[in-house]
Amino acid sequence: MNKILLPILILLSTFQAFAQKNFTISGTIKDNATGEQLIGASVRIKELPQIGTATNSYGFYSLTAPKGDYTLQISYIGYQTIEKSISLTKNLDINVAISSKSELQEVVISGNKPNNDNVAAPQMGVEKLNMSQINNVPVLLGEKDILKTISLLPGVKSAGEGNTGFYVRGGGSDQNLILLDEATVYNASHLFGFFSTFNSDAIKDVSLYKGGMPAEYGGRLSSVLDVKMNDGNNKDYTVQGGLGLISSRIKVEGPIVEDKGSFMISARRTYIDLFLKASSDSTVKGSSLYFYDLNAKANYHFDDKNAVYLSGYFGKDVLGLKNTFGTNWGNSTGTLRFNHIFNNRLFSNTSIVYSNYNYAIQDFESDDNFKATSQITDVNFKEDLQYSISNNHTLKFGLNVLHHTIAPGNITTSSTSSFNDKSIEERYGYENAAYLSDDWRVTSKLTFLYGVRLSGMFLLGPGTFSTYDEAGNTITSKTYTSGQLVKDYFNLEPRFSGSYLLNEESSIKASYNRNTQNIHLLSNSTSATPTDLYVMSSNNIKPEIADQVSTGYFRNFSDNIFEFSAEIYYKWLQNQIDYKDGAQLIANQDVESQLTYGSGRAYGLELFLKKKYGRFNGWIGYTLSRTELKFADINNGNYYPARQDRTHDLSVVGIYQLTKRWNLSATYIYGTGNAVTYPTGKYEIGGLTTFSYSERNGYRLPPTQRMDIGATLEGKQHKKYHSSWTFGIYNVFAYRNPYIITFRDSKTVPNTTEAVETSIFATRIPSVTWNFKF
Repeated sequence: MNKILLPILILLSTFQAFAQKNFTISGTIKDNATGEQLIGASVRIKELPQIGTATNSYGFYSLTAPKGDYTLQISYIGYQTIEKSISLTKNLDINVAISSKSELQEVVISGNKPNNDNVAAPQMGVEKLNMSQINNVPVLLGEKDILKTISLLPGVKSAGEGNTGFYVRGGGSDQNLILLDEATVYNASHLFGFFSTFNSDAIKDVSLYKGGMPAEYGGRLSSVLDVKMNDGNNKDYTVQGGLGLISSRIKVEGPIVEDKGSFMISARRTYIDLFLKASSDSTVKGSSLYFYDLNAKANYHFDDKNAVYLSGYFGKDVLGLKNTFGTNWGNSTGTLRFNHIFNNRLFSNTSIVYSNYNYAIQDFESDDNFKATSQITDVNFKEDLQYSISNNHTLKFGLNVLHHTIAPGNITTSSTSSFNDKSIEERYGYENAAYLSDDWRVTSKLTFLYGVRLSGMFLLGPGTFSTYDEAGNTITSKTYTSGQLVKDYFNLEPRFSGSYLLNEESSIKASYNRNTQNIHLLSNSTSATPTDLYVMSSNNIKPEIADQVSTGYFRNFSDNIFEFSAEIYYKWLQNQIDYKDGAQLIANQDVESQLTYGSGRAYGLELFLKKKYGRFNGWIGYTLSRTELKFADINNGNYYPARQDRTHDLSVVGIYQLTKRWNLSATYIYGTGNAVTYPTGKYEIGGLTTFSYSERNGYRLPPTQRMDIGATLEGKQHKKYHSSWTFGIYNVFAYRNPYIITFRDSKTVPNTTEAVETSIFATRIPSVTWNFKF
């Protein structure tokens, strides 16, 4: 480790000596009303427009300028712009609190028009979501949902109705890294995907990276969804929440010590189970169907340079049909974070992160009292540093050490069982990484963001590990003791993106990045339960690798009110994993013998037009793409469409501020149907019809489309109290979008087969929610 840090420290010292003639301004930008640190706030010197920066994920900024008298300008979307006169004769620490438009009791129909970061920033394939827009997008049953909103962006495709899974640029749903305050969320869904785990009341910032990922992120092939929770109000105590048709939520926040520390607690629960208890239908009375989640966070600032944060998430789903079956699954995360400002150029974030996902399934009908469980637990140490070398160079570097414990599956039964209990050995491993990146402004027109990430995977004992041939037969088998190295992999992941300004309103960008993935999801498509089976890279499973190149044209219009982008990408996929036909995944010690390995490719065009400000705003996103896989054991080794392959995907979002109190919104989506496998023949065995299948994913479900509408009525403004009503209609035109198509013998025409289409939502679904805050 010293061999790595020593050259970096020498480099930093060299730049520090070179920059002695300049002085540095640094500090944090916060919300004046709540004390929340603002992410991505713009800080510029008015007299030197080429000198500027943005606050990082923790509200910290640093910029350097020659000696002189200047005007420091701070701006943030939806907030008043602040101008502060400074005399720069030495290094300055300047912390600024800015006021939102709503705090000044103005209707937020426009904000200060920011700089053209969409055009000038070197990062491409990134989307920053505004929470006010998320809260205005109409969704199912009025539950505001981050995952449903990001599926309306180009390059992002919903896994289907009633599903919070999403596909990014051809990747599978397990190839997305979902972070909540730096902790991995393995299953981000409630009620089999009808709702996500993210309660919008508790969320401060959402960033989606789908191409050109910064070097500090790794471990997944397709995207990073980085979600950060509210820190809590350190000025005053507030309570807010909402009462809906099937769920309610509440958030409490306030100061621990005014201006120094705060807390936030947010909870949500559905109460469908209460209706089931009151039902007169004996088949469902007494059944369970609910979820709950709890977000909590606290922080304390010892001084202007040191702060500690503690946050956690706890969520659980419980589903059970009376005396038949029961299943539950849940996530737990915890993050302990320490921020330290060494000086006006060097910022440090040190984190210890915990994450757990588990599920259990029980069968009450059989005499066996069958129960299956599985879980994955992570403990992660992270050290991230940011060093502002100059206005032209911002260096980021760090490392993380992540320990995985995977319990793939345990089956327990009663003593009267006809088969014995079965348990699969737990697997242990370390997934470590170190990274270095530089944001380099070469000239006023040319900017690069480049870096490298070195990742290592170490599979450890104890346990018995086997190696299999292509047919699934055991070649070797060896037992390892605790902590003994079984297999290791190292991968170098270069990252590069750059932008060139054609003029103040337009630019071209390009990027290349390599990502690797060492945690793999095996999903049995015949199961309707969240039986996610995770495995690590091993002596049979190699790390998945994706190389992506992309380029695009970016243009802003009308004083940056409109943003337009056109991006094309091509992605090469290596070491892709699928299971063989007839594979047994659940509670199988030799599950790796059931797998097959191949390659893939994904390519496409993304068009995006967004209006950010004004009484009417929203966006139009369109994606034209293909995603194909190639396995020697499938489709005779030819390329075939992946399940997530969709040729066309269109989304339209509109939000209109009708009056000071009424806000209207609507969304429309259209997409090519999913690739599916249909039977090509059938035969009869023992009087039962069995269908035979040949070509994998050779057919398509019909196209899907849906329109949703919503309206929000703001209550009259009171000094201590505010409320609003949110109304919505999901699937306003009652489209019958196909969820699944099954085949059976015709009940009316002998010796023929009929297809049966099932739709989850075949009608309009209204919703109403009362929101309050005091």
